[in-house]
Order: sequence, then C-alpha cells, then structure tokens
Amino acid sequence: MYLSPNYHGSHARATGYAAATNGKLPPEEVIFGSTPALATIRERILKVGPTDIPVLITGESGTGKDAIANLLHKYSAFANKPFVQVNCAAIPATLIESELFGYEKGAFTGAGVSKPGRVEMANGGTLFLDEIGELDPGVQAKLLQLLQDGSFSRIGGQEEKRVKVRFIFATNRDLPEEIAAGNFREDLYYRINVVSVHMPPLRERLEDIPALVDYFHQKYNEKHNCRTAPLSPAAIQRLQRYHWPGNIRQLENLIKRYVILGTEEAVFSELVEHDSDVFKFIIPPSGQVSLKEITRQAVRQVERKVILKVVASCGWNRKRAAKLLNISYRALLYKLKEVGVPSQRRKNLAQTPPALTAVPPPPAHAIDSNEEEEEE
Repeated sequence: MYLSPNYHGSHARATGYAAATNGKLPPEEVIFGSTPALATIRERILKVGPTDIPVLITGESGTGKDAIANLLHKYSAFANKPFVQVNCAAIPATLIESELFGYEKGAFTGAGVSKPGRVEMANGGTLFLDEIGELDPGVQAKLLQLLQDGSFSRIGGQEEKRVKVRFIFATNRDLPEEIAAGNFREDLYYRINVVSVHMPPLRERLEDIPALVDYFHQKYNEKHNCRTAPLSPAAIQRLQRYHWPGNIRQLENLIKRYVILGTEEAVFSELVEHDSDVFKFIIPPSGQVSLKEITRQAVRQVERKVILKVVASCGWNRKRAAKLLNISYRALLYKLKEVGVPSQRRKNLAQTPPALTAVPPPPAHAIDSNEEEEEE
C-alpha cells in the first residue's frame, strides 16, 4: 500500500468526514413531517438517542438517513463531543482499514508518520458509518472486535487501543440478502442491528412535499441571494404525483435548480422524462386506510391517463376520442372535467407547468366548433 503525503487531507474532505455536526439541520417538523411512519421514528429516536447502543438506519438513497444520524448524536450524552462521519462506499477497499483504524509509522510504503484513524477521532463521541453494506469483508472482522470489546490496533502497531464510541450505521442495501450472498458477516449484522430505523421513500410520504419544498426554497433563496417566487399550488400538486426515485435528495436538487433558473418549466422538464405509470396514493395523517377510497383513487388515475392519451392521439378531437373509447360524447366531456381538463383547458394549460404525463396540449385547430356549447 502506498499513500501520498496529501492523501488523507484531500480524501477526507472528498468523502464527507465531519468532526462535528457541521451542516445546519432542517427543523424537526420538516424532517419528520406529518407522516405516521415518521412520527413513530421520531419517538424511537427520542428514546434511543440518550443511550449508547448501536443504531442501524436503513432506507433508499436520498431518504435522509444522515439527518437521522445527526439527530441521534444531538440527543445523545455525546452531543458536545465529536461526530465523525465516514462514507464507506467512497473509500477504496484497500484504504478503508487505514482510514478507520489508523496506522503506525513504517507500516507500509508512504507511511512516514503515525496517523490516528477515524475511530480514535470519534473517541468519546459518535462514529457514523454510512453505507456499511459496502464495507470490505476483511475490515468487517476488525469492526466486529471493536464493537465487542471496544479495542483495536492500528495497522503495523502492537499496542491495543481502547475507545468509547457511540456507533450509528446506515445502508441502502438489504443486509440479510447480502448475508445470504456471502458479502456481509451475519455476526456483525446482529451487532449493529440492536435498534433499527427504516426511513420511508419520499413516494410514501407525499403529503410532506409542501413543507420540504418550502424549506428548500427558503434555504437556497438565502444561500444564493435570490428572490424566486414560491412554486404555484398546481406545481406542488404535480410534485405530489411524481414517484421520486431519488427521494428527498432529488427534490432538493430540483428546488435548487428552480431557485437558480427561476422558472417552473426548469423543474418539470426533468419530471416529464421520469414519470411513472405506477399508482401512488397518500396515507392520511390519521394512518387509517380505506381500501374503497384507494380503489377509487386508482381507477381515477388510470382513467385520467387513458383518456388524456386517447384524446391527445386524436388531436384533441373529443368526438373522435369518444368513439374510440366506446362512450358517449357527453360522458367523455364529463370525464374530462372529472380528471381536470375543463372547457377552457387551453387557458388553464397555459397558466400551469407542463403536466407530468407526456401528453401535448390540444392544438387550437382541433377544437370542434360545437364542443364548447355542448359542454355548457
């Protein structure tokens, strides 16, 4: 192994190490929103935070696992001690051991001086190992020993060092599947999974989007000294119909782009390309779910997609579309109103951002001369 003299300083900055909770966290009402699942997570954090037991945070990328780790540190007895974050996925497998556990002078080529690892830097505080599922199997054994008795040795060292650290882990992988595939140690899994917190994807907390949008909008307006107006209610509704594969991180970047560019079209140009036909529904704050209501929502969403695509394929000639759909003309007009395409649709479409479905607006020549009268 060879390390250049400048490796550790530059690499530490590039991979997200933090000796303390640096970035300002969003308000807790923004982090947890109004979703019942997040209310349960908040209660768990308040209970577990003051303890020193390990916590495993799971969930897709971009769901806010790092914010939860920071909150656990904030509520702990180590809140005024170091918070050291290590992104295991961003460090080459050949270097992760030296980054975590440090090394002694002469341990390998390029080790001109002794260097403490991140474990020692976190002594007395919190060590947050993000993307723990990416950790090299050889290092997993050494981490297991550290979790068992709080001791370890630097690379090339004979002295056994002891630390008192609160461990927090995060992963977007299914660790039981990784165990079955031979990529993750089962005994380590049970050591890190004393208490688990699962962060739901943004598509399962769509009701929290308005608060998140407002927070990111204010944040980046202040940061970039902009005065971009808030998104329109119609735009917010379209955001709530999107499936968000990149979760909160994608939403944050989208709002950042909106603040800089200043137009809603800049926001929706990305969402049009990634729209999904998968049915999405919102769980109400009460947590009670009506199967009948969900079915009604699903039918309405499917009807909307089918009707708009057929009408668009007919050049917005609604009489022709009614024949293709095998329904009466009046029934189609009623359905169009029901799915949000009123008689003055051209005016409304011009006032709202592009729809998430890639359906073009009706050309002016395609409106039947007698349609507007019959709609009334």
